[in-house]
Amino acid sequence: MSVKTSNLVNTKEMLTKAQKGGYAVPAFNIHNLETIQVVTEAAAELSSPVILAATPGTFAYAGRDYIQAIVESAAARYSTPIALHLDHHEKRTDIEFSLQLGVKSVMIDGSHHPFEENIQITREIVELARHYNASVEGELGRLGGQEDDLIVKKEDSFYTDPDAAVVFARETGIDSLAVAIGTAHGLYASEPKLDFDRLAIIQKKLDIPLVLHGASGISVDDVRKCIALGCCKVNIATELKIPFSKALRDFMINYPNESDPRKYMAPAKAAMKQIAIEKIKMCLSNGKA
Repeated sequence: MSVKTSNLVNTKEMLTKAQKGGYAVPAFNIHNLETIQVVTEAAAELSSPVILAATPGTFAYAGRDYIQAIVESAAARYSTPIALHLDHHEKRTDIEFSLQLGVKSVMIDGSHHPFEENIQITREIVELARHYNASVEGELGRLGGQEDDLIVKKEDSFYTDPDAAVVFARETGIDSLAVAIGTAHGLYASEPKLDFDRLAIIQKKLDIPLVLHGASGISVDDVRKCIALGCCKVNIATELKIPFSKALRDFMINYPNESDPRKYMAPAKAAMKQIAIEKIKMCLSNGKA
């Protein structure tokens, strides 16, 4: 398959600019037409760069070509920088297919493999992505919680070792690194205690942008402290899904005979958009497009 010409941007330049500017680019997990519309509309209104993150589960549900086409349409509609990002991908075949479609940003998740194997897997994806002018995010350390079908028990999670991060970045050639400092996927049962000292050490040792996964439920102050310590990309998923599903559920309860999706989707989109706006402002990326 030949490489498709794309309106989407490479996140390397996007995150490097954020690193220099002292803000983070929000990465929102999207699933369908409506969620893509919500996030890109909010970003355009606030003049913010934005990353649309899609997991293998999202692509399996909606289709890689469908998601690609919808995001391409959004990128053509708005002047704000938009990236489609492959979130928590593991299979080379899936990654290469999306790269051929025009994706410019990949996260290869080898965090559940031994260190040397993680390096090898990640390096191979970096070499592949270079042929498509795409950036690559790696992960070192493991977050607990659930991300689609990926479930990591608390006892199986571990923090990122700063010295290992130096070796990992050097040996793989990644453009950004997702770090584990105490966040988790999903909602928190109690207030998380983030290891800011560890993050500060990693920031001093690495030049590349850092990525904060599991930001849903983290306070604005803590997220901004992470940004000040080098996190240039902040992932948000669960906090978008909850208001969307609640507003949709409430509408269907109140109007049980309504069958028009254009009507019952409207309040769900509005509820999600409000959260997207709040998270963009949290990341300090408004006005940075």
